[in-house]
Amino acid sequence: MHGAGEHDEKASWTTAARMLQDASPLTVPEGASAMTIEVEWEPGDPGTPPHRHSGPAFGYVVEGAVLELEGEPERVVEAGGTFWEPGGDVIHYQDGNALTDARTRFVVTMLCAPGRPMLELVDERELADRAHLRAPRPTD
Repeated sequence: MHGAGEHDEKASWTTAARMLQDASPLTVPEGASAMTIEVEWEPGDPGTPPHRHSGPAFGYVVEGAVLELEGEPERVVEAGGTFWEPGGDVIHYQDGNALTDARTRFVVTMLCAPGRPMLELVDERELADRAHLRAPRPTD
C-alpha cells in the first residue's frame, strides 16, 4: 500500500507525455508575449501569403498541411506532425492546405516581440530581392 503522494512505478503520469518536437537553437525576443492560435483552411486554400513572424512559432498539425520556409524545401506535414520556425527575418512562404478534398487544421504557439504584430506580410519587392534564398521548388 502506498502513502499519500506516492505512485506506482508504472503510474500513468510517467508515460502520459510524448515528445513531439525539440527545437534549437531558440531565440526568444526580450519581453515577448505568447499566443496560441488554431488555423483551419478549406480544401485547396493557398493559405496566408508570404509572411514572417517576429519570434519563433511551434505548430502541431491536426489535419494535413503544407509548409515552406525560406532556405528549406517545400514539405507536407501530415496530421500528428509538428513544425517550427525560428521567426525574425525568415520568410514563411506557405502554410496552405495541400489537400484538395479535406480541410487542414493546425495549432500554433508563437512568441511575439513587443510592439510587433504576430504576422507581417512580405511585399513583392522583398520577395524578388530574396529569391536566391528560396529552396528550389519541385517541377511538375
